Amino acid sequence: MTSNARVPQAEITGIFGMVAKRFSKKKLGHVPRSLGVMWHNQAVMKTFFGFFGKAEKWDACDRQLKSFAQMATVAQVGCSFCLDYGYFQAHNERLDMEKAREVPRWRDSAVFTPLERDVLEYAEAMTQTPPTVTDELSARLLGQLGPSALVELTAYIAAANLTSRANVALGITSEGFAESCGLPPLRTGSAVGAGVASPA
Repeated sequence: MTSNARVPQAEITGIFGMVAKRFSKKKLGHVPRSLGVMWHNQAVMKTFFGFFGKAEKWDACDRQLKSFAQMATVAQVGCSFCLDYGYFQAHNERLDMEKAREVPRWRDSAVFTPLERDVLEYAEAMTQTPPTVTDELSARLLGQLGPSALVELTAYIAAANLTSRANVALGITSEGFAESCGLPPLRTGSAVGAGVASPA
């Protein structure tokens, strides 16, 4: 829970605050405690929201592939908020939930196609420090997706790294988004820690 956040919540006030709370309630069902943490620096928060709002409109790469890549990234970083939110969002977008639940343990799962497995491997390789992306993996994805989609997928994974690492550092953790819509618990792999979430 966000009670472990390393920065205390600020009071969300003003016209922009009213808009942010209304938007959060509409999209998530409640105002996440993480919003109060980010409220301390509204310029940063607005930049994050603006970027991720635009990123949602990208359409060169399949949405389900990007969703799986995002979940694999945040699971590896250990961001419980992002993983919870990603599962919630995948459910709302009517993506394949059997596969979504398996993402944190994809290497041991038989539900993914060869392309999906390459995307998940790419997400994990990009998330390693330092990154471990190989020429062979990139060539396979380039051949299957094309250059525009591969650039988009790469940017999406990089953005997931940005938010998940920021959330983990700030101590922002899961707020039960998946549970709120009656979804079964995520199957988590060993990489998933007590981490945190994406504002997208």
